[in-house]
Amino acid sequence: MSESTTMPEPTAAPEPAAAPEPTAAPEPTVTPGPTADSTRTGPGRLLVAIYGLFALSASARAGVQIATKFSHAPVAYVLSAFAGAVYILATVTLTVGSRTARRIAVVSCSIELAGVLAVGTWSLVDPASFPDASVWSGYGSGYGFVPLVLPVFGLLWLRYWSRR
Repeated sequence: MSESTTMPEPTAAPEPAAAPEPTAAPEPTVTPGPTADSTRTGPGRLLVAIYGLFALSASARAGVQIATKFSHAPVAYVLSAFAGAVYILATVTLTVGSRTARRIAVVSCSIELAGVLAVGTWSLVDPASFPDASVWSGYGSGYGFVPLVLPVFGLLWLRYWSRR
């Protein structure tokens, strides 16, 4: 080998890449659950479930009846649709559980109770107006009188929460 040929000088090994600096883990997002002043706790859950069931059943029944045989008993079917809307409103406001929602729920349950009493009486006094039953006709007898007692329990539950 000649002296003019030189061997490449050994190069220093590349420095390892600096490890990324540890960053703080993001705070986990906490979804708020029922609070101590919520109507979504205890018996309120059962109340919301029953209202949800009635919202679904009354609305679906009224929708089918209005779509398929509205001319047969228009008063009963429109009242069932109105009852379904009231049940939906009660379900949503009881589920939310805020102070404003509870106020709306009180109005909803009060309308429901007045509706059950008025329609129940009307259906007994003038049965010709109800060739088919509505949710509230006969004071909710077709539903085991649950439509009659449900708003009472709803109002009692809301009153309980308003005093806490």
